[in-house]
Amino acid sequence: MTTALFLLRCVQLGLSMQDLDLLTIGMINDMYVEGRNDDYKYPVLATQEDMNRF
Repeated sequence: MTTALFLLRCVQLGLSMQDLDLLTIGMINDMYVEGRNDDYKYPVLATQEDMNRF
């Protein structure tokens, strides 16, 4: 990942320069990935019964 790409991700997440003092690169990457996953519609969701069997 380049510096420019990293800063683009920060802007896309709405992070300020002060926020960057509190976060690691890994945390920002995780936030970006999770943000992209929010719109995904899972075809099958586990029920409580599935979790009990697990």
